[in-house]
Amino acid sequence: MGEENKEKGFVIKDRRLFDESGAVRADEGLKAEEKKPAPGVEEPKAPPEEKAPPEQDEPAFPEINFTGFIFSLSTTAMYHFGDFPDPVTKETKRNLPAAKQTIDILSILKTKTEGNLDEDEKQLLDGILFELRMRFVKEMSRR
Repeated sequence: MGEENKEKGFVIKDRRLFDESGAVRADEGLKAEEKKPAPGVEEPKAPPEEKAPPEQDEPAFPEINFTGFIFSLSTTAMYHFGDFPDPVTKETKRNLPAAKQTIDILSILKTKTEGNLDEDEKQLLDGILFELRMRFVKEMSRR
């Protein structure tokens, strides 16, 4: 009885008689009927696909760590200050609410990681937060 309760995988088969254009798919329907296994016989499972090794043309991403994450968030804030152009439109835009939100995220990270950072990480986070906060005050006064 324990074997009866085991979950079996399922197969989704398109049994519609018409394709997307509305044409009859009679030949497809026949092919699907021919492939049906006999009742009570399971279809053999295909071996899992192996992932192809990454192509050499793909850029290698740097290892992600706390320092890289902090730099990524600070770069995002600088983007919102208008320091970098949008990669698609090539226009620079200021979005001070988004910059403030990113600074707030960094502040939350500082609070939540207190006591768990080494001295270099703590100094980096403190320094970046100070610089971004000062920049935010300067940008708000320029409005």
